[in-house]
Amino acid sequence: MKIEFTPRASEGVERHIQVSVPVEAVKDAEEKAARRYASTVRLPGFRPGKAPATVVRKKFGEAIRQEALETLVREAYQEFVEKESIKVAAQPHVHDLKFEEGKPLTFELHLEVRPTIELARTNGFRVERPAVRVTDEQVNQQLEQLRDEKATWTPVSEKPMPGDMANVQIATSASGEQDSEGKSYPIVLGAGQAIPGIEELIMTAAPGETVERPVKWPDDFPDESQRGQTKTVRITVNEVKRKSAPPLDDAFAREVGDFESLDALKQAVRSDMERHAEHEIEAGVRQQLIDQIISANAFDVPKSWVQQFVQNYAEAYQVPADQREQFAGEFRSMAERQIRRDLVIETIAEKEGLTATEKDLDDRIAEQAEKRGVNPGQIYAQMEKSGRLKEMERSITEDKVFKWLMDRNDVSTNA
Repeated sequence: MKIEFTPRASEGVERHIQVSVPVEAVKDAEEKAARRYASTVRLPGFRPGKAPATVVRKKFGEAIRQEALETLVREAYQEFVEKESIKVAAQPHVHDLKFEEGKPLTFELHLEVRPTIELARTNGFRVERPAVRVTDEQVNQQLEQLRDEKATWTPVSEKPMPGDMANVQIATSASGEQDSEGKSYPIVLGAGQAIPGIEELIMTAAPGETVERPVKWPDDFPDESQRGQTKTVRITVNEVKRKSAPPLDDAFAREVGDFESLDALKQAVRSDMERHAEHEIEAGVRQQLIDQIISANAFDVPKSWVQQFVQNYAEAYQVPADQREQFAGEFRSMAERQIRRDLVIETIAEKEGLTATEKDLDDRIAEQAEKRGVNPGQIYAQMEKSGRLKEMERSITEDKVFKWLMDRNDVSTNA
């Protein structure tokens, strides 16, 4: 009763296998399913488990055949995987199934196997690391952002200007329409919250004033039905508020944080920006190196993995159902790139014995505990509760892999 497996097609990590299960094996599976039903089902006039097989088959014939079919497909799949010693990437699919009375069960098994990654070349690559540069202008921009966050809105009696917040009543009417009472809106002028024509009209009126004139809607307005239309717009300015940011001085530095002076705040901002720049540069160097390794060591990626990756991100970002196809098209190449990156890191870690150990994990937690001035057990408990221990293990493994790679490749820093 040997099951026959005949390869039909093979491309990359995809396998199409024609499967034929002999009649004897089909009958045996049906008999086992029938005996199980006979031992468990209740039929009127018979004690539990004592109904004749012929009666059970007549009553539950379709269910028995379905159970036998599922068992045969599952066992055939398991036998093929064990026989070929393959690692399956995802659940297989069954196609062209034929299950006729008195004939062999035949179907085509479509599956994807885990890619075989040799990584014959992992050295001899050259990567340039940009120098960390944080300019005075960048520091000043960050300080201005901090000032903006501390700014207050104060009512003014003047006509609004760009940057002001105006609370306005807006009513519109097109040709042949009656004026509506309009609605109130808070609008920050210059922030793109209203079309240019309406913003210009708002800036012609002081608080308490009403102005009215025709305004043309832009040709690129999101609502296509309104593009290029000219409407009469009536605006009443109810209130105008102007943003006032605190002066950039020592008092501001003390308000922002535990800084004795403005110079101390500037130095802290610069240091933070330099750390961030170093992190970004390091990530870029790692990606350059991985990209070169992938280019030099071709391997296929299971489509099912890419699809699952895209689906997970679509759910995480709550992409609407009607936009998922477009999202998948735009995100698929990035998903495949990330999967290739993870596979390269995983392969090198296993091959070179660089996977994070319990000691590595303990050392990392102890380091974090020392910085935060808490007990290591407290951090461990928090990370275990939030499910982030695996994330830390992956981070440690990745750090060890990239140290190994950078020791074996030319990573130069630009002057």
